[in-house]
Amino acid sequence: MVFSLREMLSRLRYVHDERNSLESGSDERGSDELLSQSGVTVMAPAAPHHADNNNQDSAAKKVKLEQNVGKPSRVIHIRNIPNETTEAEIIQLGLPFGRVSNVLVLKGKNQAFLEMGEELAAVAMVAYFGGCVAQLRGRAVYVQFSNHKELKTDQTHSNASASAQAALQAAQAISNSAGAALVAGAGAALQPANGGTEIQGGPNTVLRVIIEHMLYPIVLDVLYSIFQRYGKVLKIVTFTKNNSFQALIQYPDTGSAQMAKTALDGQNIYNGCCTLRIDYSKMTCLNVKYNNDKSRDYTNPSLPSGDGDTHQLLTTGGVLAPPFLGLGSGLASPYGVGVGGVGLPAFGALTLTPASPALRALAAPPMPLATVLLVSNLNEEMVTPDALFTLFGVYGDVQRVKILYNKKDSALIQMAEPHQAHLAMTHMDKLRVFGKAMRVMLSKHQTVQLPKEGQPDAGLTRDYSQSPLHRFKKPGSKNYQNIYPPSATLHLSNIPATVSEDDIKEAFTKRGFTIKAFKFFPKDRKMALVQLPSIDDAVAALIKMHNYQLSESNHLRVSFSKSSI
Repeated sequence: MVFSLREMLSRLRYVHDERNSLESGSDERGSDELLSQSGVTVMAPAAPHHADNNNQDSAAKKVKLEQNVGKPSRVIHIRNIPNETTEAEIIQLGLPFGRVSNVLVLKGKNQAFLEMGEELAAVAMVAYFGGCVAQLRGRAVYVQFSNHKELKTDQTHSNASASAQAALQAAQAISNSAGAALVAGAGAALQPANGGTEIQGGPNTVLRVIIEHMLYPIVLDVLYSIFQRYGKVLKIVTFTKNNSFQALIQYPDTGSAQMAKTALDGQNIYNGCCTLRIDYSKMTCLNVKYNNDKSRDYTNPSLPSGDGDTHQLLTTGGVLAPPFLGLGSGLASPYGVGVGGVGLPAFGALTLTPASPALRALAAPPMPLATVLLVSNLNEEMVTPDALFTLFGVYGDVQRVKILYNKKDSALIQMAEPHQAHLAMTHMDKLRVFGKAMRVMLSKHQTVQLPKEGQPDAGLTRDYSQSPLHRFKKPGSKNYQNIYPPSATLHLSNIPATVSEDDIKEAFTKRGFTIKAFKFFPKDRKMALVQLPSIDDAVAALIKMHNYQLSESNHLRVSFSKSSI
């Protein structure tokens, strides 16, 4: 791995020469005080006033921190972190400075502790963030030395988390080759762990990447922009297999590949779509013959382009047309707000982890910011605002619906986010609804206006902004991972244990629907699949059966399924 960190090295040398002049009162607020308020019991022998004997007895089995008041320490205290911050995000703050040996995130207390492998690495990190503001998820965080020189956790804390273990292992694999060389004052560039030569192959150095829900085209350069943040990308090969866009990405070492896999698996390139599914390839080295839009060997830029059209955009069924790429991609800049506007190369601006409960997209969607859809060719005898709310709610949170008063086969539908409008347009344009092929396109309107007082409307305009039936109101909702095109098979959920297969079939039959097949999920009878004779029937059933009351406290949830029975 090679990083351009001359400025940081200069700062490190200065810190190393002047470290003895650091003032002992650098902590704005004692770490012991913060820990005592955090709900995590701490045993600190030199400060018995922080806990009584009973608390000390129980704390000895949990977290032990040895006091080191007023001095540089391997343990760094980070304050004001967002509630959703994960261990891997904290690790990413320290990784450019050296090896990270342990991490503890105090959930809900807006604090974290990071233990570096070497004290000089911790000194460098505190010095660096003393000159610029560190940020996590857009919030400024404060980095200072802890009053303790060692961080010990047991299985009840962060190291018990599989994601934290994986992140630590990956971070250690990388920092063994990169970070340790940096803090030791190695030259202006960091080299791979194999003695300064690039590894051209080996087990677990090639990642296989499958992109699901590919609403927008993903070109090779976009993949490179994402994956190069975890190490030097040597080669990329892209292809389509089983109607899915896939890529093979080769790193020079297993540490880089492991870090990329840990951080990116399950993430969305764009909000709500283009989901990365990553595993290790059985291949140990990629053989690239051409440098074009399908493949690239970054170690050999002189390769011919072959017959590939370097301007061609890779597309798959359901992918939006190239004009939506005209505004450019946010991947040219760091994922989130970086470090004080500077951003450490490769790692400093990272804000995403697989364990994050509120996932952000890796990039701003390359699309116009339209949230209002114009829907036409509706069956005006049957369509209602509620029916459109339910149907379009499969692909986003509908805010308002207006069926046009003087043209009742057309409607305006306002979604919560631009990408939701594009999802709905992509999946439902030309979909048959109540016997007519519905047309869906972006509207020139920015919002759907509610009728003025006294203006005739006949109930054709509805405001759903406060509806409890929104599927995506939680940031990073898992429902984004279960968005599928309309199909004849419906996914049912929120089924109470007291409701049987016959009860559900009877409910559908009473509403006029024929059930071809039904199946409960074998491991979870709260969910089931139901197959109807056609997509048209399934669309009508979804509209009428979503939110159907099954019991006093359970309402049926209905969506389209990718599976069939």
